[in-house]
Amino acid sequence: MVIRLNLKKNDKIELTIDSVTSEGSGIGRYNGMAVFVRGTVPNDRIIAHIIKISKNYAIGIVDEILEPSNSRIDSDCQASSKCGGCSFRNMTYDEELKFKKSRVQDAVNRIGHIDFDVEKIVGADETNCYRNKAQYPVLIENGEFLAGFYAYKSHRIIPCFSCKLQPVEFEEGLKAFEKWVLKNNITSFDEKTGNGLLRHIYFRKAFATGEVMACAVINGNDIPDKDYLVSELQSAFENLKSVVININCKKTNVILGEETRTIWGNDKITDILLGKKFVISPQSFYQVNHDQCEKLYDIVRQFADLKGNETVVDMYCGAGTIGITLSDYCKELVGIEVVPSAIENANENAKLNNVKNAKFICADAFEGAKEIEKLNLKPDLVILDPPRKGCQPELFDIIENMGANRIVYVSCDSATLARDLAILKEKNYNLNHLIAVDLFPRTPHVESVALVSR
Repeated sequence: MVIRLNLKKNDKIELTIDSVTSEGSGIGRYNGMAVFVRGTVPNDRIIAHIIKISKNYAIGIVDEILEPSNSRIDSDCQASSKCGGCSFRNMTYDEELKFKKSRVQDAVNRIGHIDFDVEKIVGADETNCYRNKAQYPVLIENGEFLAGFYAYKSHRIIPCFSCKLQPVEFEEGLKAFEKWVLKNNITSFDEKTGNGLLRHIYFRKAFATGEVMACAVINGNDIPDKDYLVSELQSAFENLKSVVININCKKTNVILGEETRTIWGNDKITDILLGKKFVISPQSFYQVNHDQCEKLYDIVRQFADLKGNETVVDMYCGAGTIGITLSDYCKELVGIEVVPSAIENANENAKLNNVKNAKFICADAFEGAKEIEKLNLKPDLVILDPPRKGCQPELFDIIENMGANRIVYVSCDSATLARDLAILKEKNYNLNHLIAVDLFPRTPHVESVALVSR
């Protein structure tokens, strides 16, 4: 039904915010029409300046806060109102956790049509400086070096050296790159023309060991004055272990290219999760919040409830982190992953931890599952940790045919989780446990772990 109102662009309206979208925008209702306003908190009463009108909704910006919500706090970051990262930096953390739990709950009920209560949400002990990875787009113009993050739904750079989510030493790393850029008249990549050398600056830190990797993503084959850059980075990072360049000459907004070359130190850094060592390369998928990841994997372990004689299949194994943390508790572990470099990392991680009962298959989840089916392997437990789009529907047919009694599903998108849980329910897999885990404090994202059994 199309709602017809006299609401026009540039109108100013009084609005009470009653909920929040999955991207962190506040939602208010004006004569039945949804009005989305970023930077607002439930129970804020505001004057909204309308900047866009659609048939069924409007978008506004805050013109004035008439009455702030009891959950509203002052943001401690000057960039948070402009960049697309910390949607909840002006909201109490307790309120943020309530919203994230309710978001998972709503998805399961409304999308999955499953009557089940989310048991709890596991909050973070530390909501600042937790990210072990940062990728900064770069703009160099008129002798000025700008690095930071993209504004919400744009490629306009918001300068920010001291992001509250990143380790404090990343700021010193950016300053090291700035010195090298200005000394050597380095140009920045232009998405429109395809010209310019430096595209992104990329840091990874292993929180358990303190090891740091620095990466320059370039539109070219090499960089000048490498020794100077390495020297400045060594001064910036006490535990610098790796300096690499990543080659990306494609006219694309994908950050990393396929080729990476080490110009100093090691190819990888090493971290520790739940007592297991893991190597991290520039392309490795690795959860960005070390401490919350350990909590997440511990919940997976509890849900798995392994006795030592089971066969476990990890369908989206990445570098093998989940499976390897379970390897001491099962008889056999098989990991499936489509990215060849991740499989290389998984095999290296198994060797590093002296894991003898694991093997890894390079294939997408569906093709890998078919291969396991051909081998007549009968898993007792299947682990699913798919990308945001969730699992291929056909994958569940194979899981059903394998005869797996239990599935632990780790999800970074509650909507696709709910959709997939509904498919599993049709195949007589019932939801037994569901816990939300906040791996991404102050941002809209939330992780979930579900246990389903036949």
